[in-house]
Amino acid sequence: MIYTCTMNTAIDLYVAMEALQPNTVNRTYDEDYQPNGKGVNVSVMLKKMGIPNTALGFIGGFTGQFIKEELEKLGIATDFIEVEGNTRINVFINANEEYKIVNRGPVIHQQAVNQLLAKIKKIPTKSTLIVSGSLPRGVEDQILVSIAKICNENDLKLILDASSPAVLETLAYRPYLLKPNEEELAQLFGEEVSLSEEQMIAYGKELIQRGARHVIISRGEAGALYIDKQKIMKASSPKGKVVNTACAGDALLASYIAQTLSSASIDEALVYAVATGASTAFSKGLSDLRDIPDLIKDVDIQHLRR
Repeated sequence: MIYTCTMNTAIDLYVAMEALQPNTVNRTYDEDYQPNGKGVNVSVMLKKMGIPNTALGFIGGFTGQFIKEELEKLGIATDFIEVEGNTRINVFINANEEYKIVNRGPVIHQQAVNQLLAKIKKIPTKSTLIVSGSLPRGVEDQILVSIAKICNENDLKLILDASSPAVLETLAYRPYLLKPNEEELAQLFGEEVSLSEEQMIAYGKELIQRGARHVIISRGEAGALYIDKQKIMKASSPKGKVVNTACAGDALLASYIAQTLSSASIDEALVYAVATGASTAFSKGLSDLRDIPDLIKDVDIQHLRR
């Protein structure tokens, strides 16, 4: 069974307008509301690809109920912990340029954290747990280490996509897959400037040496890198008009997981994943998958020397 865990859930409001001007009424010509948070996005994409899964995490108030109800309408099982306050609403504005307004969300108290860890301990052996997204206020980075330890002890595959220095501490518990983007990878290793491709590969190899079994580095318009003990692969990204980059990495990750579950090779899974990430970037929300067959043709895979 597949489980996702989103500790900082959100509703994403996408709006489009001709231009964004100060000190005036800015009227939109399009809007869309979607349940969100990185793990929630993974749940939705997995369901679109026919992979049943259960969404875990924290929700609060009327906005949290919207997320729960929307996921259940899609046929996704939910097992959220309800907390005080309202789940945040993030706003993404497309007005020739892209603007992102991300709110803080509610404070999560220790009792709710303990409840979440208890739920994770009850996940059946051999299941996959995808922990994705930022940590909300009140939740310490060490929760990632606690989750990694539980997964290691209970024979769960842990897939981790989180911006936290504690990711390095999880390596002692051999997470199945890490998916940092370029910026997150740089932050993990204390770099304050953009990384070269050679540096990304070197740091990816270090993550493998320190315990990760697979690493995917998402690179936006530059595609993705895949690294394990045997191989290094580079995938280019299809070209197109970028509408929204917020969910592209989540779509890439979900697609990779879905493809590997369907017995695709790593090469095939990476091609499909990069195409799905691009498709999402070309959409105002998550990809509907209709353009994937065409986008796949524009993804080039290179095997690099280990």
